[in-house]
Amino acid sequence: MSSSNSLDRKSQAWSALFSEPVSELVQRYTASVGFDQRLWRADIQGSLAHADMLQAQGILSAQDGADIQRGLTQIAQEIENGQFEWKLELEDVHLNIEARLTQLVGDAGKRLHTGRSRNDQVATDVRLWLRDEIDAIHTLLVALQSALVDVAEPHIDTIMPGFTHLQVAQPVSFAHHVLAYVEMLARDQQRFSQTRARTNQLPLGAAALAGTTYPLDRERVARTLGMVDANGQAQVCQNSLDAVSDRDFAIEFTSAATLCMLHISRLSEELILWMSQNFGFIQLPDRFTTGSSIMPQKKNPDVPELARGKTGRVVGHLMGLITLMKAQPLAYNKDNQEDKEPLFDTVDTLKDTLRIFADMIAGLQVDRARMNSAAQKGYATATDLADHLVKQGVPFRDAHEAVAHAVKTAQSLGVDLSELSLAQLQAMHPKITQEALQALTLQGSLHARATLGGTAPAQVLAQIKRHRLRLAAA
Repeated sequence: MSSSNSLDRKSQAWSALFSEPVSELVQRYTASVGFDQRLWRADIQGSLAHADMLQAQGILSAQDGADIQRGLTQIAQEIENGQFEWKLELEDVHLNIEARLTQLVGDAGKRLHTGRSRNDQVATDVRLWLRDEIDAIHTLLVALQSALVDVAEPHIDTIMPGFTHLQVAQPVSFAHHVLAYVEMLARDQQRFSQTRARTNQLPLGAAALAGTTYPLDRERVARTLGMVDANGQAQVCQNSLDAVSDRDFAIEFTSAATLCMLHISRLSEELILWMSQNFGFIQLPDRFTTGSSIMPQKKNPDVPELARGKTGRVVGHLMGLITLMKAQPLAYNKDNQEDKEPLFDTVDTLKDTLRIFADMIAGLQVDRARMNSAAQKGYATATDLADHLVKQGVPFRDAHEAVAHAVKTAQSLGVDLSELSLAQLQAMHPKITQEALQALTLQGSLHARATLGGTAPAQVLAQIKRHRLRLAAA
């Protein structure tokens, strides 16, 4: 006797409309269960909320509701324990779970799909899954920022060269330099928070594309799933066509992830440079480096190098998702199956990168002497001498020219600006005073930049306090 569950007969034909089964090659080509099974928890969560609403609306009986809850609970346990059998012919996570539910609870399992389609079901599942992943990323971002602040705090007075065009420009505090990345990651945190709000909206109830004839309470489902705003108001997709076909949230997330990885890539580039013997500014913990297969003296910064490479991977996923959506007519199209693997990989790559970097940064060692020595090269305090002249009433452009002559003289003598005598400096411009000698020191230059956001130790300390308060409240 044939099974009463039509999903058990998928190997014979998709449904009664079809006269032959899907070919094995097409089955493999179109199936997504190999990767979308990671949505199982969200799928069960959404199904439980849907069943609760159907029962509340009188569309499902109390018995059917109880059977569905019991069956889905068992399925969750089977998946957790690795006992669940995923079947390729059932295409995706949704049909696999529904088929097993029907095996467990009979007709009640068949009634669960009332008032919904896989189109609004998958859109809901991905949003629920991504919402939780964004929450996890938020925690990891806080951890990385905290690690950077911890590294910065002991080095408020540690002087390093600040660069433009990779040329020595002006002295800066190492802490100030590190905190620039905290600012970037703080903006990333904001972007993910905003993305979460737009992701946390309910498509379920849109059905295939046009809504449904059943009296669904979509707001009840939204509240059950926590898809609410800051005031507890249900957040429901307001247009059924848009609800099932929109993947803005996935693109927006991947865009935010791309920017975050870009920031980590910039940091990686600097760590790689600073670790090289020509700089020697830092050392990374050995557990984050590897050796050479032929050169025994080397420690290679593999983690930052790979993070730099993986940034390209995430950028590629963003481009892929944009291309996927750029010409799709309304409403749902099978193209959208291709949104999951790049989204999943983006999440995995970003989470792993953030987790590793927080640990790596916490173990970073700084060579103060090498940084200070490097800051003394390249006439980093030249701008301070120009500023000194301006304060004596000299127009900036004239001051700029006078200092250029002073630098040229120092170069010819093979000394730093700070090593020129007052008489030598006054030969460039008579308004240079004794005060200029202090301005030409690295410490003098650092402490002079006391405007809001500047590198002066007092300002850097204020930055650290501000970040500590923000991160404690995150």
